[in-house]
Amino acid sequence: MSDEIKLVMAVIRPDKLSDVKRALAEVGAPSLTVTDVSGRGTQPAKTGQWRGEEYVVDLHQKTKVECIVADIPAEDVVEAIQEAAHTGEPGDGKIFVLPVDDAYQIRTGKEGPEAV
Repeated sequence: MSDEIKLVMAVIRPDKLSDVKRALAEVGAPSLTVTDVSGRGTQPAKTGQWRGEEYVVDLHQKTKVECIVADIPAEDVVEAIQEAAHTGEPGDGKIFVLPVDDAYQIRTGKEGPEAV
């Protein structure tokens, strides 16, 4: 076990969440936080029509998955997410890895990697 704590944050297609959860469990990182988000990147805007008026949807619905790791390599988590979330189409998402200065478990008072 290393003393490093990392936050792996991924923005993925909502329909790939089940695959990502399964992949994370398989690499030993079952704990995660999931948030419904919207945003835009390089994925093209979509044009639609409602009541005869044209509109542009340039903020796409995505799912943000956050996973804190200390006892397994962040690279394993990144690889699992990449493989599970990949479709090959624009809008597959992004993964970010950030350092975490410290962690505290509220119930037990544990600190650092033990709190994760």
